[in-house]
Amino acid sequence: MRLTNGFDISASALTAQRLRMDVVSSNIANAETTRARFVNGQWQPYQRKIVTIEPKKQKPFSTYLDASLGENVSVGQGVKVTRITTDKQPFKLVYQPTHPDADENGFVRMPNVDLTKEMVDLISATRSYEANVTALNAAKGMITKALEIGR
Repeated sequence: MRLTNGFDISASALTAQRLRMDVVSSNIANAETTRARFVNGQWQPYQRKIVTIEPKKQKPFSTYLDASLGENVSVGQGVKVTRITTDKQPFKLVYQPTHPDADENGFVRMPNVDLTKEMVDLISATRSYEANVTALNAAKGMITKALEIGR
């Protein structure tokens, strides 16, 4: 295990959580967008996006190399964003007969963005980001103290 493994792990988590906050912000910003995509001659509302974060897997060669060197192979490698998908929940139908995108019955298809869900997601991503900053600062403090011992 390298001395800077903690930095790498925290940095990957900070990057992933930052992207997650950006996607949530985009969802909130487009919560009322009824013309996001033009498909088959018809405007489609914005579809909510979801970030998928998974742990990084160690490459097979480095696994064998670490095992031959007696390194602990169970050390985490951090996380990575594997994909950003669209939420398949149906669009909300809202009765607004004066809206320019209303159908003949007066209903407008609105994005499938739930602001309460987005705020919970944003708070979760923010707390995770803060936790990783704390872990990064703790690792930095430990290395600083270790260097002071050597003086």
